[in-house]
Amino acid sequence: MGLLTETNAQYYSGQQAFTGDGVNKVFTCTFNTELTSTNFTVKVNNAAPGAFSFSGNVITFAVAPVNLATVLVELNKAAIENNYGSYEYISLNDIINNFMVAYIGAGKLIPSAKRTDIMFHAKRGLQEFSYDTLKSIKSQELTIPPSLSIVIPQDYINYVKCSWIDDAGAKHIIYPTRVTSNPKELPVQDADGIPTQDNDGSNTLANESLTEEKWKNRSLTTDLQPDDYRIPKRDFLLGQRYGLQPEEAQVNGMFTINERTGTFSFSSDLAGKIIILEYISDGLAVDLDMKLPKMAEQAMYMHIAYSILSGRANVQEYIVNRFKKDRSSALRNAKIRLSNIKIEEIAQVFRNKSKWIKH
Repeated sequence: MGLLTETNAQYYSGQQAFTGDGVNKVFTCTFNTELTSTNFTVKVNNAAPGAFSFSGNVITFAVAPVNLATVLVELNKAAIENNYGSYEYISLNDIINNFMVAYIGAGKLIPSAKRTDIMFHAKRGLQEFSYDTLKSIKSQELTIPPSLSIVIPQDYINYVKCSWIDDAGAKHIIYPTRVTSNPKELPVQDADGIPTQDNDGSNTLANESLTEEKWKNRSLTTDLQPDDYRIPKRDFLLGQRYGLQPEEAQVNGMFTINERTGTFSFSSDLAGKIIILEYISDGLAVDLDMKLPKMAEQAMYMHIAYSILSGRANVQEYIVNRFKKDRSSALRNAKIRLSNIKIEEIAQVFRNKSKWIKH
């Protein structure tokens, strides 16, 4: 039996039609996408239907649609787009079910295991794979407000790249800077420099950072002041310094990550610009993320098996080492498959080999 359950109309248009017979009240959809209260609409003869309820992908009408009535279930645009390309992935729930069937039972190396244990190792595996194996980079298009700060995404783990977008839609990389930083605590000091405390005995904290305020309001002109970091600190060094720091020798602006406020802070020359923030998540934030490319499916099975066996007592060490090697080999194969190397694309890049690179 084939794995595809959707028709072309369901996949491309997000629609499934039924014909009423005046008796049947229950209609079962076969979308790969599970129906929710916000991702679909129902029409009967192109009009709003009467009262109905749904559970999973089963829709139940209070009154059966009349004979030969057309019942149309239609996904919204976001649900349709989320479903595109979904055959590339296998859900984490299917991974767990398949593992229990294939690797657990009488006569197998793992005679018994709790589903909760398998679920734990599967989630941990998905987290680890997301960091260096899977194509798990997310991105957001944002506009930098006058405050020069944007909130760190809810499922953020680490950033990959930040770029601002020009009028042609091209990306220009924004680099982090080391010439300033965001302090984590802002204790208020007395005249002797001693931090003051509140009634609870904790340090009194300032509302704003003086360092961040100075950085936000620094001059961006070439008319540099004597205390600007972009000029030599001593007059006798004038003419003796050559070149620039590469991280500062660009006009794309800079950013820092403010752990205290949970924001990205940008230099003032980026105010009002559109940026694309690319970042890594762990694949567990929302149900839609909890899926694995089929090219890494075997690597996940080997990871779960090794994790279960290595944590059990009375398992021979040679068995644990065997599954450790199997896990390493399967993970290496998954990385090679997911790298998506195309010979024609490499050849096109290598045609630049005749260009001289001067340094």
